[in-house]
Amino acid sequence: QVQLVESGGGFVQAGGSLRLSCAASGRIFSINAMGWYRQAPGKQREMVAIITSGGSPDYAGSLQGRFTISRDNAKNTVHLQMNSLKPEDTAVYYCNAVIRTTDWGAYWGQGTQVTVAP
Repeated sequence: QVQLVESGGGFVQAGGSLRLSCAASGRIFSINAMGWYRQAPGKQREMVAIITSGGSPDYAGSLQGRFTISRDNAKNTVHLQMNSLKPEDTAVYYCNAVIRTTDWGAYWGQGTQVTVAP
């Protein structure tokens, strides 16, 4: 059984910052890519940022420069530093990881709400 648990969401004024964290636990043999996705009301879930096991990041084009993804392989954690937040960043943010237990699979966290007020 693998669990991804997010933390760090909340309410912030426009221009503010938040840091999201996600910890993977369970019977984990190895973790490949980890990432963050978000889903705003009435919209499809979209990729925010992903990072390889080697630490190479990739961002949705419109977010690069404001968001920074990082990971700690020793702790099975991934973080998302979000700066200069805008009201359009309001969404539920989900952690995702490709994890090998007995086989490879994609796992999701339960989501954490980020609300940015104008």
